[in-house]
Amino acid sequence: MELREATEADIPTLIEYWYALATDNEPYSRFNELVYDSQAEVPADGFRNQLERDGITNYLVEVQGETIGFVTLRDGEHSSRQYSRYLMIVNLYIKDAFQNRGHGTRVVEKVKELARAADCDHLKVSCEWHNVDARRFYTNTGFEEKQVTFVQSIE
Repeated sequence: MELREATEADIPTLIEYWYALATDNEPYSRFNELVYDSQAEVPADGFRNQLERDGITNYLVEVQGETIGFVTLRDGEHSSRQYSRYLMIVNLYIKDAFQNRGHGTRVVEKVKELARAADCDHLKVSCEWHNVDARRFYTNTGFEEKQVTFVQSIE
């Protein structure tokens, strides 16, 4: 399993996988409701901007030359904390046909390698509270629950 940094040519694949991940997360909260009725409506500009932006990187997950998912990483720091430099997993998606085969766990291991190489001292990730499978996956890959995010509409 390899992580290959995404390029402009990979934007259609990133959109496909992001849309699958986003629609999977819609049922967990009304705040996850998408404005797009299909992946064809998702603008490429968001991913194009990420490709040009420092501090955020999209990688395609490849197994024997086949793309099976993607991961989005963002770096950051909390300069006043003992654990100050982190790499955050913003998105992690593995296609259904490849889930429960250890690929996600291997992605987390590769992300740890990238974090070490970038001189980070910890990883971060968040997921929907009611997504029991995601919470179990992250717990099983060594993450600890740390905080709860609250959200409120301003309508």
